[in-house]
Amino acid sequence: MPSYTSLLLPLFASSASAFMAPGTGITIQPTIASRPPSSLPMAIDYNDPAVMEEFNTIQTMEYDDVVAELAQSGVRAPADMGDMDVKLMLVELRTVMKSGGSDGSSAETPPSSYGSTFEEYLWTKPFFKELYDKLKDEGDHNKMNVAAEFCNEGEDAKSRYYGAYGQLIDDIEAALVAKPEVTTPKVRFSGFPANMGEMGLKMTLEAVGEIEDMACSESDDGITLVGEVTFGSVEAAKAAIEQYDGMDMGMGDALRMDSI
Repeated sequence: MPSYTSLLLPLFASSASAFMAPGTGITIQPTIASRPPSSLPMAIDYNDPAVMEEFNTIQTMEYDDVVAELAQSGVRAPADMGDMDVKLMLVELRTVMKSGGSDGSSAETPPSSYGSTFEEYLWTKPFFKELYDKLKDEGDHNKMNVAAEFCNEGEDAKSRYYGAYGQLIDDIEAALVAKPEVTTPKVRFSGFPANMGEMGLKMTLEAVGEIEDMACSESDDGITLVGEVTFGSVEAAKAAIEQYDGMDMGMGDALRMDSI
């Protein structure tokens, strides 16, 4: 993931804990009010009408609703953070997420690294995303918060919430391990070592079945290959997913092979 400039809250923010904006690699650090304006390398322009409109909108929100929206993105507001600080945090988060980071990447393109386990699951676990989107459509903030905390904290969150949300947690656990049915010969992949090169990777995958088309490139960090491959049949795509998805290639993250 490319490195981005740290974002600072404006002068009227009081001190608060820094947090990572999911999917951007951007650390947002509230400003200490005593700093002079000249020392602030502002990445978000609070004179921008769009940013001010976002700020004015969030100002009308209730504290609990702001905290809930932050939690939906895997960001937990510290319990001792004041109303204004929490709202400014959400202004920063919304602005960063709307911009997609400084590289202008598409909202449909997964990041090369994630701000939280919750965010990773939203990108890589389609059944979990479907479940979470349903909770979002229903406006059930309590269950959305439980889902985010369970993803990020695992057994600790389960021990806290299972008594009241046992069925939800069971559904989440099932969604996290469910595999989508392979219905097309096209597969999205990531995690193969970059030193294999495109030809080396193609030869490796051809051992599973005929390849009609393949496109790949190096990940942002230059360590692995990411891309898409179209096999000659659904059966070949299914065999490739079964053989390689989740395999540890010693690159830090397991291989991902997803039917698309």
